[in-house]
Amino acid sequence: MTGKAERRVGTVSRGIRCPIIREGDDLASIVAGSVLEAAEYEGFELRDRDVIAVTESVVARSQGNYVTVQQISEDVRAKLGGETIGVIFPILSRNRFAICLRGIAGGAKKIVLMLSYPSDEVGNELVSLDKIDAAGVNPYSDVLTLEKYRELFGVNRHEFTGVDYVEYYEQLIRECGAEPEIIFANNPRAILPYADHILNCDIHTRVRTKRILLEEGAKVVCSLDEIMNAPVGGSGYNEKYGLLGSNKSTEDKIKLFPRDCKPLVLDIQERILKATGKHVEVMVYGDGAFKDPQGKIWELADPVVSPAYTDGLIGTPNELKLKYLADNDYKDLSGEALKEAISESIRKKDADLKGSMASQGTTPRQLTDLIGSLCDLTSGSGDKGTPVVLVQGYFDNYTN
Repeated sequence: MTGKAERRVGTVSRGIRCPIIREGDDLASIVAGSVLEAAEYEGFELRDRDVIAVTESVVARSQGNYVTVQQISEDVRAKLGGETIGVIFPILSRNRFAICLRGIAGGAKKIVLMLSYPSDEVGNELVSLDKIDAAGVNPYSDVLTLEKYRELFGVNRHEFTGVDYVEYYEQLIRECGAEPEIIFANNPRAILPYADHILNCDIHTRVRTKRILLEEGAKVVCSLDEIMNAPVGGSGYNEKYGLLGSNKSTEDKIKLFPRDCKPLVLDIQERILKATGKHVEVMVYGDGAFKDPQGKIWELADPVVSPAYTDGLIGTPNELKLKYLADNDYKDLSGEALKEAISESIRKKDADLKGSMASQGTTPRQLTDLIGSLCDLTSGSGDKGTPVVLVQGYFDNYTN
């Protein structure tokens, strides 16, 4: 047999085990070293355009980017006055938001908590649409008090956590020394009869929500990305995202989304180049951008999938749909002739296939969102111990 053998494997995603990362660790050295050791032990080679992805949690941990509940309270009090605060559109999460709410409630005398319904922004359900239909409620216009909500819908526990988040958040606010009042609405204007100092906690719609409230006469409006966007008493901070993307660390401490990650990804890229001569791409990733069809939960509770990445990951895929070519352009071919015709189409494809019929059905999303989602699913969120993911062959096509 002569010539180079065909590769029989396309994209491969590997979780890379690393030491436990602590504040102050040289993360670039640890990540590059862990990938190189894995390649040696497992018997694979790095290639140009491989992707090394690092989960945001270990980046933030190495940076020491933490804040306490008390520091959140101080920031909320300073920015929103410390009296009655309307807190609107939070997600329903013990890990993501409950500890933030403790800090917010500690900086106010009263919290008017406005929950979106039937679910929060990322799909956590308060009440089913079927129950809303049966009750004759219009979620686009109707504002419900807590009493009305209980009368119509009773107690609704989250399908996966078993938590009644309405009761949980109400008790949490009270335990922090603030008076709670809970209403249910989807129009941000609904909070204005209750409060004119407002903290809007939505993630991906936050700019629009804040604009609407200010146009309608709210005195002070802060989005969650404006809380802890600067240090408070020596705390961590995130100047771009504030509390967005944060996670519970301890009962009194929150890990923020990492900041200033571009130097890290460039450092890792350079270390791999020096060690192997291969030009890899590197990114930091958080939540993937995908939806669970059973629980209806959209995973992306972070403000972005990737806060930093090397330049080779800019853009969207530029791919042809093989089944379109097989069913249309080359419907009369089969076997080796079909393979060669499709391969030739790929080799000659335009640099930008946007609008081409032959690219219909390919995924029109940013590369970092697609690869970050793959990495999030690979690394998981529990005890796998693989905060680094190596993706190989992602940029290959049928001709490689």
